[in-house]
Amino acid sequence: MKTIRNMFEHLHWSNQRILETLQNMKGENEQINRLFAHILLAEQVWLTRLTGSDSSNLPIWADVSIESCVELANRNNQNFKEFLSGLTDSGLEQIVSYRNSKGIEFKNSVRDILTHVALHGQYHRGQINQLLRANDTEPVILDYIVFRR
Repeated sequence: MKTIRNMFEHLHWSNQRILETLQNMKGENEQINRLFAHILLAEQVWLTRLTGSDSSNLPIWADVSIESCVELANRNNQNFKEFLSGLTDSGLEQIVSYRNSKGIEFKNSVRDILTHVALHGQYHRGQINQLLRANDTEPVILDYIVFRR
């Protein structure tokens, strides 16, 4: 459980660092904003699935303002904290049934879903960093070891 909790603390820390960079950028970059919103929307979708609710009405890709991203990042963080606080080691192995955005049913363990959420965000934050560099903005250092220091 400790590793999963650490991953989600890192996820929130990383989201906050990206948000700070996006808020301080001169001008907006639609592609970067859309990628970041996708990270947050996907977090919301997966948490909805983990809690047994229907996620079919939730978007995975949408244009979301930076101000709304701030709210969504904070809400996701709080919701994941609450979810993780009630989770046990044996709960990580529980199987969750859900439908993806195309309506196809899947089953995965809570552990696999939580791992996916953390890695999914890292993947797209890497894309964001590549786009920041291409737009003459310093990429954000998001390494886990920097977080732990």
